[in-house]
Amino acid sequence: MSIWGKIIGGAAGFALGGPIGALMGVIGGHAIDRYALPDESIDEEAATRKIAFTIGVIALGAKMAKVDGTVTRDEIAAFREVFHIPSEETRNVGRVWDMARKTSDGYEAYAEQIARLFNPGSPVLEQLLGSLFHIARADGVVHDKEVEYLQRVAAIFGFDDIAFERMRATFTGGTSNDPYAVLGVTPDTDDTTIRNAYRQLVREHHPDRLIAQGLPEEAVAAATDKLARINGAWDRIKQHRKLV
Repeated sequence: MSIWGKIIGGAAGFALGGPIGALMGVIGGHAIDRYALPDESIDEEAATRKIAFTIGVIALGAKMAKVDGTVTRDEIAAFREVFHIPSEETRNVGRVWDMARKTSDGYEAYAEQIARLFNPGSPVLEQLLGSLFHIARADGVVHDKEVEYLQRVAAIFGFDDIAFERMRATFTGGTSNDPYAVLGVTPDTDDTTIRNAYRQLVREHHPDRLIAQGLPEEAVAAATDKLARINGAWDRIKQHRKLV
């Protein structure tokens, strides 16, 4: 069963509660269904993270789409690019999106609830931020208010300013498409440190590892793109420095 089936048809497990649980109630999914095959053990913690990630992107994306004053079709369509959504579930996703825009809960409440389910600075949380960056730039530009919004969410997730700038360079290309910024280093960093930074990022952001930590399978394409950006940055640095 896909993540949408888990959200909509959950009949076992436990409720998430909080603002995310309230949004799940909009489409009838009050609890977490099995996220394993019938003959496998139930990993309710993993299921919780996958569902929280999915609803979190919808809620935070919907609220972010308003910070520049307008919600465009491009921003709504961008979510469908981040997640694979079966055609039969598009309406339900739209209902959650609309409810998130209208709810009186601030975006911080959603971010804080999600943050409690993961380790501070988790690569899965970074991928969630990447999804939000994708939505933010759907209209062709990431507005200053959107940057402030994303920076605040990143801080709630446990990322410092340096990590945020690395993510910004990775997910938006930055102003100069700087490969060093993508790896979180600078041009004066030595070769060994850069190589180690690259290897660590590859380990942390491999899609299989992210799935094991709570990334829904429906978001694998975005995670794969992130890994390609990391590899591309390393290739450019290797070529420039003539590394092997």
